[in-house]
Amino acid sequence: MSIHVEDQDGIAIVRLAHGKVNALDLELLHAITETFGELDRGDATAVVFTGDGPAFSAGVDLWRILDGGAAYGQEFLPALEAAFLAVFGLGKPTVAAINGHAIAGGAILAAACDQRVMTAGTIGVTELLVGVPFPTIALEILAYAWGQPAARRAVLSGATLRPEDALHAGHIDEIGTISAAIARARELTRIPADTFRLTKAQLHAGIPGPAEPRVTEMWQRAVEDGRIQRFMRRRTGRR
Repeated sequence: MSIHVEDQDGIAIVRLAHGKVNALDLELLHAITETFGELDRGDATAVVFTGDGPAFSAGVDLWRILDGGAAYGQEFLPALEAAFLAVFGLGKPTVAAINGHAIAGGAILAAACDQRVMTAGTIGVTELLVGVPFPTIALEILAYAWGQPAARRAVLSGATLRPEDALHAGHIDEIGTISAAIARARELTRIPADTFRLTKAQLHAGIPGPAEPRVTEMWQRAVEDGRIQRFMRRRTGRR
């Protein structure tokens, strides 16, 4: 089971439990999209999104991208965008309880929540260091959550920040445990549900949907020309 959902007095605790670092592969992305779709239609009043182990999510499983071939790559980016949009578009209060590293796609998932509470690890977006572009929706989510200047600095630097620096940069709202995230979610449920849903849709107005095919083409090129493999070898030493 890649995702666990438990109820805590009407608040859904969604916990990623997919391998050691909750790396994003097709199976996990489909599970995120399905789970958040069900939550949007269900009875939960709010959602707290967290992870198991040392990571919230370490981002895209690049080894699966390398091993999966063209067919996997063609399916992957639309699934990634769908998962981002499922979290971002949830019409209920959503708080990320960042229990550990939130890197690249993991940072986007956290940014897609309404608020963020971080306990440990680092947060940052490292796609340009890999040599691949961001899907447009990922950039829009970052700009919405972190503000344009902070998002631009994060994207172009690829820096990963510990909780104190992430708070200073505006990437998170609070340093604390999952209990603090639950308290924030419960506070947001004081807003009438229909008012919250409409206001959230208004705040998101004008943010585009899935990215243009050019992004998928460039990710496929990054597989073919070896840049992803070289990045992974530098990072892990794996041949």
